[in-house]
Amino acid sequence: MRHDLLIVYSLVILFAAVMLLLFVRALVRLSKTKTGLSERDSSTVGFVVDTFHDLVSRLKDKERELEELRKRAEDRATAIEGYNENILQSVQSGVISFDEELRLTKINLAAARILELKGETVIGKPYAEVLSRPLSDVVGAKKPVERGETSYTTPSGKRLRLGLALSPLRDGEGKTIGQLLIFSDLTHLRAIEAQIALRDKLSSLGEISAGIAHELRNPMAVIAGYTKLLAKRVEESLRPTVDAISKEIAVMDRIISDFLSFARPLELSLSAIDLKTVVNECVAAALSKRDMITVQVGIDELPPLRADEVLMRQALLNLIENALESMPRGGTLAIHASLADGGAVEIAVSDTGYGISEDLRDKIFMPFFTTKEKGTGLGLAIVHKIVVSHGGTIQVESSGMGTTFRLRLPFKDR
Repeated sequence: MRHDLLIVYSLVILFAAVMLLLFVRALVRLSKTKTGLSERDSSTVGFVVDTFHDLVSRLKDKERELEELRKRAEDRATAIEGYNENILQSVQSGVISFDEELRLTKINLAAARILELKGETVIGKPYAEVLSRPLSDVVGAKKPVERGETSYTTPSGKRLRLGLALSPLRDGEGKTIGQLLIFSDLTHLRAIEAQIALRDKLSSLGEISAGIAHELRNPMAVIAGYTKLLAKRVEESLRPTVDAISKEIAVMDRIISDFLSFARPLELSLSAIDLKTVVNECVAAALSKRDMITVQVGIDELPPLRADEVLMRQALLNLIENALESMPRGGTLAIHASLADGGAVEIAVSDTGYGISEDLRDKIFMPFFTTKEKGTGLGLAIVHKIVVSHGGTIQVESSGMGTTFRLRLPFKDR
């Protein structure tokens, strides 16, 4: 308001100065038409000229004051703009704005990081060139979304779970000038929720498994006893049949033992273990009878991991053997371990096998689920149980070019 009044005041002074100037010029012309002026007339002219110079001087003072106010206003606007920009770039949620033609006008650091975009190169580009489906479909529809959730695949192939909101972008007068997309990466949160749900489900299945195993073990023991008696008295021509029965009984007994092992609560015997040594020994044991396998092991310098060494060996060996079984014609086995955020170690076991289809990924940690002709489907379920018992998590990433299991284990002080 003060700025506007100053402008008006300056214009009034300027108008008065112009009028005085015109008046002085008229007096000068009048003086030229006469031979001389009286002393009174000379005094009047001098007063007018002095007044004019005084007005011009005051006008210049007001101009300098106006310039100073203008500079302060610009500095303040720049500071506010910089402050708002700092807020935008500091928030952990992704923020992207679009104009009316859905060309990208602004993207913050979090959005560029989550979606794996280069912020300086996407400004001005149409939304369909920057975003992939289904996120591009949400923006293209221009329909407000308060609390949405969708899956998204980044350019590197990383699968994300995004929570998002889309709203019209309006100016100071309430006119729509574009669209505003705000989103958060819920991938880790959803993974934790899935792990908790799976743990509860496995706990229930474990109790069922224990009951079934105990109920089956007694009849199996009776059948095994009768089979041994039959083997002593059977004719030689029927002995292969009796031997086949004995082998199947042994297989069923092993399955029952696996059921009981899965159902039994784990009691951890924690000790400080060298992860690098454990990994190398597991790899050597698994590859003793395999060829055509290329091994890549990369273990960062890590502090000793406090865990149950026997159980960790079992979990890693199961994952390595599972990877090798997916590469019957050879391939690459890669194992890497490094420090992760939040005071944890991340272990990644990768293969170049045939992969796991998307519709099966949510089932692979369930007991009794298997795609193999022979197997109890307890291998990965036991791995999951071991990892969870150590306070960790396990996730699977897979495509047509292979599979990666990622274990996150916290460093424990106790």
